[in-house]
Amino acid sequence: MISLGLLFVFFIIMTINIPICMGKNCSFIGFQELLKNNILPFISVLFLIYCFFAYKRFNYELDGATDIPFKIKNIKSINYEHLTFLATYVVPLISFDFDSHRQIIVLALLLVVMGVIYIKTDLFYANPSLALLGFHIYEVDGNFKTGTRNGIILISRCKLKENEHISYIKLDERIYYAKKVKS
Repeated sequence: MISLGLLFVFFIIMTINIPICMGKNCSFIGFQELLKNNILPFISVLFLIYCFFAYKRFNYELDGATDIPFKIKNIKSINYEHLTFLATYVVPLISFDFDSHRQIIVLALLLVVMGVIYIKTDLFYANPSLALLGFHIYEVDGNFKTGTRNGIILISRCKLKENEHISYIKLDERIYYAKKVKS
């Protein structure tokens, strides 16, 4: 859900309908009418609130205990994955016709299917919202206590380099949140 936070902001900007009147005979249309005219922006605001709390929870869990540190053997930045996600999935979704109920249903189903695919294929790390929050993505080979692991994905707030020792939290079989070991 966090990865779609930016999309929800776009939905609000594109669909919000707040009547503005500056004359003497202006009156408030009422909350019920305002909500009826702004269902998608209202739902998007709810999802944004959920994204905020999900991020806070994610951040809290990342501050927890870590596994035994490892040493980075080879490292390659793959920050372009953020842009790939944004260009391939988020930008085309804002071209839907938000006045058509059928297209909104198709959009919702498409978002669910995309989410399931991203989770099942372990591509959830390619999250443009995390890039905006200062995270970096790396593909590394690491020397662990149990041996070398190749092609693991690290998500980190700090810039990482070869030969650094990294503590981590395993998010998935090959995706870790990493922090530099404090000397």
